[in-house]
Amino acid sequence: MRTFETGQTVVRRDVHRCGRVWSEHALRIVADTSEALVAACPPGAETRWPALYVKARADGVRAVRTEAFDAMASGVWELAAAVWQETELLLWKPPAAWFSVNAFYTVGGLRNWYVNFEHPTVRTGDGFDTFDLAVDLVVAPDLSSWQWKDEDEYAHVRRLGIVTDTEHRAVDAARDQALAMLEERSGPFADADSWSAWRWNPAWPAPTLPRPVAAGQKVAPTGG
Repeated sequence: MRTFETGQTVVRRDVHRCGRVWSEHALRIVADTSEALVAACPPGAETRWPALYVKARADGVRAVRTEAFDAMASGVWELAAAVWQETELLLWKPPAAWFSVNAFYTVGGLRNWYVNFEHPTVRTGDGFDTFDLAVDLVVAPDLSSWQWKDEDEYAHVRRLGIVTDTEHRAVDAARDQALAMLEERSGPFADADSWSAWRWNPAWPAPTLPRPVAAGQKVAPTGG
């Protein structure tokens, strides 16, 4: 397995099973061990998202996200250039896990934890591929409470066949694993104080994607 160097820029891609890229996100490596890949970005990191998803964020119209999933099911969508905004992100991803643990930071410190359910990673020449499976778990900074997020979107992608029965069973198992980690204070939750104190290294420029934004292409905001 290829190992990435601390500070190296990598690209996290969501790749649909049709083989098309659904999103790209430039990150920098914080650590790469047998336990987990840890990566991060600040506001300004380059991303590419489905154009309908970018529109949904810009307009504040959640229903447009549903249209984005409909486009995914059809196999026809366009990507739009964007930049990460609002938060610093620290991501922890074990190699075989059907989830990643993310921490979002603002000027006030750790805003919340966020468990993102997704495919296990496949390493590439410039980063790693996965695929977001829509449902998420949002956890309070002090680990005192949690709530499920986007269950409605998860039900929709299930109806569309984007998430198969096999993937659904993997998500159910991953939900139990994530909740057990919370209860046992294992994984990154075992060192919650250190994670709470983490901040982006100001000596690192915001990471960029390997290909430049095309001339005249509008750059739109995204965020965690």
